[in-house]
Amino acid sequence: MTETLFGLKGIIEHKPLAPGEGVGCVSFETALMRHITPKPEDFDELGHVNNVVYLTWVQEMAVTHWHLICPPERIAAEVWVALKHTIEYRDAIEPGDGVEIRTWLGPYKGARFERNVDIRKPGSKRFSARATTEWCRLSSETRRPLRIDDETLNAFGVKDLL
Repeated sequence: MTETLFGLKGIIEHKPLAPGEGVGCVSFETALMRHITPKPEDFDELGHVNNVVYLTWVQEMAVTHWHLICPPERIAAEVWVALKHTIEYRDAIEPGDGVEIRTWLGPYKGARFERNVDIRKPGSKRFSARATTEWCRLSSETRRPLRIDDETLNAFGVKDLL
């Protein structure tokens, strides 16, 4: 599967990075943040954003972060796959609500890296949904796991932070 064959999906807010943006994301305060306006098809019969949409946003934030900080040759050589999602829902997002999504990295071991995502209404003190996902780094060519190395930690700017 290549980007040219299937097209890249899931980048939130195509825009140039501000200096240092996306680097050193290890907490809510240092997280990469993007804004989303839910589309009409994102809402379910209860009138709020559907749970599957929240999970899509979790995936899209991971893709956005990776593609913002890494050079194209690295993106072509590696792929990340989700092994496990844990998601908690607390405050419904309804029509007319904007959304702030933040992502930051957690612990890593071997080929696995934990990523956190917080989804909330702008200015809200509580999350609408939050997720922790365990990701596995793979070779694009062999589909075999690749250990999290210093190059990966340096790309995220977290080598000395985790």
